[in-house]
Order: sequence, then structure tokens, then C-alpha cells
Amino acid sequence: MAINWFPGHMAKTRREIKENLKFVDAIIEIRDARIIKSSKNPDIDEICKDKPRIILLNKSDLAEKEVTKHWIQTLSNDLVKVTTVNSLSGKGMNSIKPLLDELLKDKHDKLKAKGLVNITTRVMVVGIPNVGKSSFINRMAKNNRAKVGDKPGVTRSKQWIKTKMGIELLDTPGVLWPKFEDEEVGLNLAFTGAIKDEIMDIETLALRLIERVQKNYPKRLMERYKLSSLSDEALENMDNIARKRGAVISGGNIDYNRVAVLILDEFRGGKLGPISLERP
Repeated sequence: MAINWFPGHMAKTRREIKENLKFVDAIIEIRDARIIKSSKNPDIDEICKDKPRIILLNKSDLAEKEVTKHWIQTLSNDLVKVTTVNSLSGKGMNSIKPLLDELLKDKHDKLKAKGLVNITTRVMVVGIPNVGKSSFINRMAKNNRAKVGDKPGVTRSKQWIKTKMGIELLDTPGVLWPKFEDEEVGLNLAFTGAIKDEIMDIETLALRLIERVQKNYPKRLMERYKLSSLSDEALENMDNIARKRGAVISGGNIDYNRVAVLILDEFRGGKLGPISLERP
């Protein structure tokens, strides 16, 4: 399944990130905790270079805790701090300011030595579409100034948002890269909704998701869809799920579009339980 999605506004965003780096003290990069590698824009390291950064693993309740812990250990270094959050519930949000203070301690100490007391930290928020940037910003600002949508690509223009904790956030539209070198990366992004379903063959996408889940989490499929056993063939399992959920049409034929939508929605909503599609 070839996946390629690079709307024109994303190229503009890449330029904006580079141009606005000089105005911020640090970067907050948001990734999806289920696909920590795939939800990273590979351009970010090159664009941000030596700028202090916090990587927020959002939707952490939808991923396996132990796998996420290994990721945190792997990604953390002197310039990069990593933590888990849930921007909808607010879990983990209190850790952000202390992490920023730790990253920027030397800079803040120099400012304080010059007599500055009330220091405002300016932070750019980056991330691919649909990882929860707008929800995160709304939670930080405790208002609805950033538009939230459940489809990728809702945020468009540059926005500065003030918070009550001495942090100003620069929002940027979600940005992807122009070509997926690894098909698995494209699939992971599509599984989690980072790529618009409207441009996807969702029936094939759901089938590929079943292949992945039956390999690594077979009991989850059996429990969720009340299957007594699993076939080695993903299509057969998809058919059985459809019959269990009544996704059939006249003559007993499978309504593949309906069952595909159901499977993808339930995975994205966490109804299959915490699932990590990637390991470090």
C-alpha cells in the first residue's frame, strides 16, 4: 500500500519552523505514544539542531507502559527531555514547566544575574497532524483559543498562545515529510489517523491492522470481538469480526467498508486496550 500525503501548507510550515526558531527558547515536539518512531518528523532533528527540546509522548494511555518506558530511556539526553502526557485528561502536564526550567537553567540563571525576575519562556510546539497539538495547547492555556479537530490538518496559521505559568506557546500546523521511505511508517500513521481516511483504501488498511494486532496482541482481538480462535489469515479474522458485529449485507456477504471503519475506530479509541505498534 503506497502512502504519500504532503499538502502544500506543510511545505510552508517547514519554512515557518526554521524562520521562527530564533524567537523561541525551546521546542516541544509532540508524538503519538503508540507510534513513537513513525510520528516523528525526520526533519525535526535537522531543523531544530541544538535547540533544547521536550518530546511529549501524547495519548500515552493508549500505549503499553513498559514499551513507553524503554522509549523514554532511548530518546532522552542532555538537550532532550522525554515525558508522557494525555492532553485530553491533563495527565502528566504538570511535568512540563519543571522540564523546561531544567533545560533552560543556564540561560535563566544568566538572566536573573542581570536582574530579570519575571522570565517568560517562549516555546514552539511542533508535531505531525493529529497527535494532539491543539488539545495540548488548550490544556496549557486553559481555554479554547486553538481550534481542535479530530481530523488531521485542522490547525493552519501561526498562533502565539499565552499561559498562566510564564510560558508562551507558538503553534504551528501539523507537518509531515514529502515521502515515506518506509512503508511501515506510512501504515502506522494511517492506522492512528495521522493521514486522512478519505485518501486511503480503508478496507486494506484495516486488514493490515488486523495482521499487526493478531501477531502481537492476539488475545486482544479475541476478547474484543468474542472470537473463540484466530485464523492465520487476517481476512478470515476480519470476516469473523464482521459477522460478530453484524457488518453483513444481503446474501450474507461481508460489508467490508463498515467493518473496516469499525475496526479502525475501535483501535484509535483504545477499545482494543493499550497497544504499542513500535518498540525501540
